[in-house]
Amino acid sequence: MRPPKSRESRKQKRLSEAQEIELLESWIQNGRPESGSNPLSLPPPPKDAPVGRIDDGTFSAYAGSQRFDQLPVSQKTKDGLKDAKFTKMTEIQRASLPHSLCGRDILGAAKTGSGKTLAFIIPVLEKLYRARWGPEDGVGSIIISPTRELAAQLFDVLKSVGKHHNFSAGLLIGGRKDIDTEKEHVNDLNILVCTPGRLLQHMDETPNFDCSQLQVLVLDEADRILDVGFKKALNAIVSQLPKHRQTFLFSATQTKSVQDLARLSLKDPEYLSVHEESVTATPNRLHQTAMIVPLDQKLDMLWSFIKSHLNSKILVFLSSCKQVRFVFEAFKKLHPGIPLKCLHGRMKQERRMGIYSQFCETRSVLFSTDVASRGLDFNKAVDWVVQVDCPEDVAAYIHRVGRTARYLSGGKSVLFLMPSEMKMLEKLQEKKIPIQFIKANTKRLQPVSGLLAGLLAKKDDKKEVDLRHLAHRAFITYLRSIHKHRDKEVFDVMKLPIEEFSASLGLPMTPKIRFLNQKSKGKQVSGESSLQEENYSKENLFELPRESPVTSKLEEKEEDEEVDEDFLSAKETPHGGQGKSTDIADIEYVTFFLAVVEFCIVRIIQKKYRPLMWPGTRILKKKKLKINVHRPVGTRVVFDDEGNTLPPLATLADRISGDGSVQLDEDRVSKRYANLREELKEEDKEDKLLDRQRRKEKRMKEKMKRRRGRKDEDDIEGEEDLSGSDGDRTNKRSKKYFDSDSDDAESKRDKDNSTINADSISLKEQEELALKLLSSMHS
Repeated sequence: MRPPKSRESRKQKRLSEAQEIELLESWIQNGRPESGSNPLSLPPPPKDAPVGRIDDGTFSAYAGSQRFDQLPVSQKTKDGLKDAKFTKMTEIQRASLPHSLCGRDILGAAKTGSGKTLAFIIPVLEKLYRARWGPEDGVGSIIISPTRELAAQLFDVLKSVGKHHNFSAGLLIGGRKDIDTEKEHVNDLNILVCTPGRLLQHMDETPNFDCSQLQVLVLDEADRILDVGFKKALNAIVSQLPKHRQTFLFSATQTKSVQDLARLSLKDPEYLSVHEESVTATPNRLHQTAMIVPLDQKLDMLWSFIKSHLNSKILVFLSSCKQVRFVFEAFKKLHPGIPLKCLHGRMKQERRMGIYSQFCETRSVLFSTDVASRGLDFNKAVDWVVQVDCPEDVAAYIHRVGRTARYLSGGKSVLFLMPSEMKMLEKLQEKKIPIQFIKANTKRLQPVSGLLAGLLAKKDDKKEVDLRHLAHRAFITYLRSIHKHRDKEVFDVMKLPIEEFSASLGLPMTPKIRFLNQKSKGKQVSGESSLQEENYSKENLFELPRESPVTSKLEEKEEDEEVDEDFLSAKETPHGGQGKSTDIADIEYVTFFLAVVEFCIVRIIQKKYRPLMWPGTRILKKKKLKINVHRPVGTRVVFDDEGNTLPPLATLADRISGDGSVQLDEDRVSKRYANLREELKEEDKEDKLLDRQRRKEKRMKEKMKRRRGRKDEDDIEGEEDLSGSDGDRTNKRSKKYFDSDSDDAESKRDKDNSTINADSISLKEQEELALKLLSSMHS
């Protein structure tokens, strides 16, 4: 352990820090570049030029510097950069650091792997150092990242460069269970590296969480954070931050939206796109290719590619989480000869970080969604980036291929394009992306669809993953992703070979898609297949009680973004649907019906064979019938005894004229109404008599019930009197005797003398009296 520093040494340290801060402030103010200028256009200072204060009292110019030690930064930051082996600056660092060190807002855009992280880490440390920021000052800087892995990577860089400073920093990301521990210490942190959701959670839940003194806000991968997915969370965060702050926005594809810049309260930001005039928008050492691969041959091509590059580090991009899981689990069972890993957004945080670390250290194949497409820097260079599914736009493509050929290393990428997606190749070339079109070598293609069909046909062990379900979900989620893409010039689900794609996944039946619009009914897709939407409406399903185990299981959501409605209601047809159409209902619907039957049987057993009504089907809502006031009147047809048609009022008519008109007989009509009134009176009398009898029976039943209750009370009181002492009987209430319904004189006398003193008669007399009362009740 180091000996404790003396008071004099601490004082000397504070004085030296204060002098250094004063020197840095003077240096920055005297050599600050003009607003709107690009330091890259300035000539670099001579190698033997002095750094800092010169003998004549002036300071050296730091705009145009190429080394970190030529910048007006503290010695602690220089030591951290030196320990991390950072000496020369990249283009984005040379362009942005002179502006950011003097307190200006920055909009930085540069290629992937160009060193954007240090471009905002250094000014964050220097801003707090010159402000003499301490633990008691609270949160001074917030760095927001769109993904957890990128946030963890930024935190590692911050720790390595700022290890000589005394600032406290914390990593706040979702998926971690120590939220209570974070709440206890988050108010003592000076620098927060976080994801938007976790930061907003602390703002809402952590007591006394204060960001009112914030000095610097950083958005890494700013275009992604400003996107629709984080818009609501970011607006809530910015509303709680002070407007007087310094803000940095960095990304490979930067935004220039006035609306986005306004809601972040940026003040005259410096827009620095160091590669805007570059020949290419991607790294120069990246070799990019694209090839046409039909949808039903993508897995065959991917398997062949992996088998021919067993000594390479390969990053494979797919569209959805379910695709990643299915390809990973299926290929793992086929044993390609190289370690396989998968990474997607629905995994737990500890597992995600573990897989990321393992892929950084070993040569393997990583199947991933776009969660790994932004900002991640793998320690050992990625040899190949394989895009099995076409990216959504050009920006997504740039971020994907940016995982390889970082800084001074090289890399390769290949893009699988379907014939209907060739428009994407033109858009990439328009954005200065040097991508070459090549033809796939079909002679070396190793088909894997038959092997997948064999895996899906096997009876899975309960402990193993259900490949059939994963294949089904992969099929559904891929088509859903194509359907949701905005660029319909590239992504058209109606042009896809659906049945061939289903067969390539190993599925024995082709699921029909429910989420397509009604307009897609009857439209033909490539080949002889069609996307006919089966409208299994909810009205055709049985209604179950809300709390039944069947409904609760059906209402569970998948781990992916979509609800598993399609798996429950998709109707399937055999591949190559030529000839007669099958009348067999889909497997999922039959399974659901059997579950309903099983549920009803269990309920009957639980109710001890009591009858259980079958759940009724839902009835479609119908429009209310409106009365037509213009309807024809008197058009009812009447038949006589011989079956001939008569006018409606012919039975009450005196005669019918030759023109068919009816002349009513008033006496006959009045007599008919009089008979009807008499009939109604008789029926009313019968109804009243029946109602009177029912009321009388009800009163008698209630009276007998009260009598039985009173009798039970008397019996209980009699037993208590017999078991108690003579002295206790005086405290008991007197007994009540019921009157007899008989009309004889004896019962009348008993009625007059209904109250009898129980103490004046013997036990035998009491028993006789009780028997007499019982007999009178039953008579």
